[in-house]
Amino acid sequence: MWRKRTLLLWALLSAFALSAWSQDAADSEAVRPSGVSGPVRKAKAVTARDRDTDNADAESKSARETKSSKSSHASSHRKRAKAKQDTQDTIPAPTEFTPEGIPKTTAASVIVVDANSGKILYEKNADQTRPAASTQKLLTALIVAESGFLDRPVTVQPTDTMVDPVKLNIKAGDTYQRIDLLRALLVKSPNDVARCLARDNAGSVEAFAEVMNRRAQQLGAVHSHFVNPNGLPMPGQYSSARDLSLIARAAYANQTIRSIVCLPQLVFRYANGRTRELENTNKLLRRVPYCNGMKTGYTDAAGKCLIASGTRPGRDVIVVVLGDSSSRVWRDASALLSWGLLM
Repeated sequence: MWRKRTLLLWALLSAFALSAWSQDAADSEAVRPSGVSGPVRKAKAVTARDRDTDNADAESKSARETKSSKSSHASSHRKRAKAKQDTQDTIPAPTEFTPEGIPKTTAASVIVVDANSGKILYEKNADQTRPAASTQKLLTALIVAESGFLDRPVTVQPTDTMVDPVKLNIKAGDTYQRIDLLRALLVKSPNDVARCLARDNAGSVEAFAEVMNRRAQQLGAVHSHFVNPNGLPMPGQYSSARDLSLIARAAYANQTIRSIVCLPQLVFRYANGRTRELENTNKLLRRVPYCNGMKTGYTDAAGKCLIASGTRPGRDVIVVVLGDSSSRVWRDASALLSWGLLM
């Protein structure tokens, strides 16, 4: 009898020890940053002795902390300012409506279209010619995507890098696949990447501008004229909300572009192996569930511009907002998207 009880007790203790060991092993393998091998160190409970030691260490480090306090304060101030701005952008302002139930906007030009049929759902100054800023990169991307051979290598030339202000800082002599540059163009909108793709496609920026204008005419965007592939201000470069909606519809129908513009972020690998996470400039992708693209733009001359697409079962809508303010562009576009999808 005692022997059986002893064996039973030993079995229970062994099982408990095995369970504890298995849990520790699971904890060490469960969660770790990508590419980090080995066990993850678990945090220890803080005891009173630990707190006393920490206090002593804090006093001994006070001089060093004082030296870096100015830098830390400045960094903290920048973070608070950014958080405040993000909060202001995130909180939606009360939307006013026209007597017809359409959201009012502060943008200079607006159009809302059915992405599939092309039916105009709403427009305001849609034919007013204006600078399009980086929204015209949708046309650049469309031409590159339609040209195909996206797995072909592209070697960066010195002239590709001679542009400001937004750059990915690709270097002359580096080689990338076209598809990787196309993804970076649509997600982060770097101007050097736009020049590189344009020169690779047509031989020069000037020759690519001719291709842009020819493709725009084919799409019916007859009140536009493009001089460069990135939308930086230049004399004689302009478009309209209606023309951009025609370009956006063609881009929306292109599966390659459609698969890129919906990405909230993207990891770009430079030729030297360094990686950088690119966050999509289109904030609506993270703020409203029905948004699935497309392209932002801004210059002093153009104001805040946004081409946004949205979808729900049975309907796809594209909104073009040109000449808006920083505080209203996201709210105006999301309100129009929601209205267009639900009307």
